[in-house]
Amino acid sequence: MPQFRHLLYLTAQNNDVPDIALLSRVTHIAMAFVSSEAFVEEPPAEWPLFESVEAIRAKFKPGTKILVAIGGWGDDKGFPEGARSGDTRQRFASNVAKMLRDTGADGVDINWEYPGGNGENYKQVRNSTKEWEIEVFPQLLSELRAALGPNSILSAAVPGLQRDMIAFRKETIPEINRSLDFVNVMTYDLMNRRDTMTKHHAGISESREAIELYIRRGFPADKLNLGFAFYIKWFNTDPNDRPWNALKARTVLMEDPGTGADLGQSGAFAWNSVPSDMEYEFQRAMIRGTYDAVGGGSFSWDAQDKRWWTWETPESIRRKFEVLVLSYGLGGVFAWGLGEDAPFFDHLRALDDSIATYDSISGNGPYCKRM
Repeated sequence: MPQFRHLLYLTAQNNDVPDIALLSRVTHIAMAFVSSEAFVEEPPAEWPLFESVEAIRAKFKPGTKILVAIGGWGDDKGFPEGARSGDTRQRFASNVAKMLRDTGADGVDINWEYPGGNGENYKQVRNSTKEWEIEVFPQLLSELRAALGPNSILSAAVPGLQRDMIAFRKETIPEINRSLDFVNVMTYDLMNRRDTMTKHHAGISESREAIELYIRRGFPADKLNLGFAFYIKWFNTDPNDRPWNALKARTVLMEDPGTGADLGQSGAFAWNSVPSDMEYEFQRAMIRGTYDAVGGGSFSWDAQDKRWWTWETPESIRRKFEVLVLSYGLGGVFAWGLGEDAPFFDHLRALDDSIATYDSISGNGPYCKRM
C-alpha cells in the first residue's frame, strides 16, 4: 500500500517549525513560493528560495520530501507565457528541471491559480481570453513530467470551488492525471470576497462537493490530498440584513465591481498573527464560536459588529478527516500552512492524531476503498 501523504506548505512569512517529534508523520514540505516568471526565459543566477533546500530538509525527519511550490495567488504572467507554445513549454520545463538539479529539491508543486480564468485579475482579463489555457495546461504538465523524469515529484494545487475548475474537465483530467504524482485540492478559501452570502470557508459540505467532482471527472481518489486551513477568515455582513440563521447572511460588497480589487471588507490571518485592532473581536468570536453539524464547519457571527468568522478547529479537522479521507479513500492530506499554526500547533496535532488513527486501522479498517 502506498504511504499516506501528509504535506505542509511552508512560507517565508510564517516559517516557524515545531519540534521534530510533532513532524513524524509529515511526508512532504512545499516551500512557497517561487514566481512562475523565473522559468520563462533564461534561468536566474540564483534561484529565489526563501531558504536553502538543505536548511529546510534539516528541520524535518530523514526521508521527508522537499518540494518547491511555483506560482500562487496573483501569479498570472509566467504560467501563460510558459504554456503558450511547444517551444515555451519545453523551455519552462527545462528551467524547472534545472532548478531541481541546482537546489537538490525532490520535486515541484504547480500552483497556477487558475488555468482558464478566474484568477486575481479576472475583471481586467476576461475568462474568454484565457480559453486557450484549458488545452495547453495539460500539455505544460506533460512537458514538465518529461523534463523531470520519473524520480522527481510533480504535483499541483487545484481549486476547491466548482466555478474555478475551468480547466479541470472530464476531457482534460485524464491527461492531467497522467503527469501528476498527486493533487492538492484546496478545500479552503471556499468563501472569498467574490461571494455575497456567508458560508464555511473550509467546511465539510463544500469540501465534499469538490472531492466528488474531481473523482467523477477522472482523478483516482488515492491521487487526491484533502486541504485544511491553519488560519482564520472574516467577512463583514450587511448591517441591514436580519438573518434568522447566520449562515447565508448577506455580505457587504467586498470587491470593486469594475476591477475586482479588495475593498477591505474581508480578510484572513494566521493563528500567530492576530491583528492588534481585532484581538478583542477575535477572542469574542472564539468564545462564541459553534460547530455547524450540517455544513461541517466552525463559525461565529457577531451580531454587534456584523462580522462573520469562519475557521477550522482541532475538532472540526478530525471530523473532516473522518468524513472525507476515510469515506472516500483519499491518498493524503495537506495544510496551508505549517508556520501559520504557531506557536501551539494545535491544528497540526489534530491532523497528526487523525493520521495516527488512519494508520492504526488501514490494515483492516472498513473505511479505505483503496485497500
